[in-house]
Amino acid sequence: MSIPELTLNDGRSFPLIAFGTYKLNGAAGVQGMVSALDVGYRALDSAFNYENEGAVGEAVRKSGRKREELNIASKLPGRHHKYDEALACIEESLYRAGLEYYDLYFIHWPNPKQGLYVEAWQALIEAKKRGYVRTIAVCNFLAEHLDKLNNETGVLPAINQIELSPYFPQDDMRAYHQKHGIVTEGWSPIGRGGKILSDPLIGGIASRLGKTPAQVVLRWHVQVGSVPIPKASHRERQLENMSVFDFELTEQDMKDIATLARPDGRSFGQDPATYEEF
Repeated sequence: MSIPELTLNDGRSFPLIAFGTYKLNGAAGVQGMVSALDVGYRALDSAFNYENEGAVGEAVRKSGRKREELNIASKLPGRHHKYDEALACIEESLYRAGLEYYDLYFIHWPNPKQGLYVEAWQALIEAKKRGYVRTIAVCNFLAEHLDKLNNETGVLPAINQIELSPYFPQDDMRAYHQKHGIVTEGWSPIGRGGKILSDPLIGGIASRLGKTPAQVVLRWHVQVGSVPIPKASHRERQLENMSVFDFELTEQDMKDIATLARPDGRSFGQDPATYEEF
């Protein structure tokens, strides 16, 4: 199955859906990732703190896919935002995975109380110059954080990976991204199997279209301009989650889904203005 692609602000291409690897560890994790690559995913999203970069690298090798066909990502943890530590951490990420480079490397959280995210960003810029990574990006950055990166380094990320769902659509952030040429990537796109999949409105649309609630939610992501990162360990669910490019939600569907937005829509209460992850 073929996944459409978009072009990032650095000229590289990226698929419109990626595969999440959170909690896919060890041999079982490798098996799940190999299955995902086999059914057609071309982007694996990992992080230093997921403690599965080794499994990701093993999955890449076992998949039989050419390395240049894949987009492999990892993320810098908050405890290593200092410049020299960040560069060493990226090197360790590569050693763990047994890869020569990452296609995509993120700052996982801004950790604004620490005030080191610009320093971390400067390290990612250097890592790109050294060939450690091809594209540099961030997660969970607010507009004020992105403005500071731009003002102090002149370099904006290609992607900002943020929590996104019909309950928490982040209209303002998505508009900011569009204005500044940043791709929105949505983590926990179906709420880790939470309430959104049992919402009557989503269920009604799914029934009318002959699709599953998960497919409706993932299609919503695509139509609002977000790259979703669903995770699934079983092949059937992996196929289901990526089969969202053969139908469209109507304009009325999108308007109806917009009514689901909630002021408290965050699933885990992780507000980047205050939340810190190390």
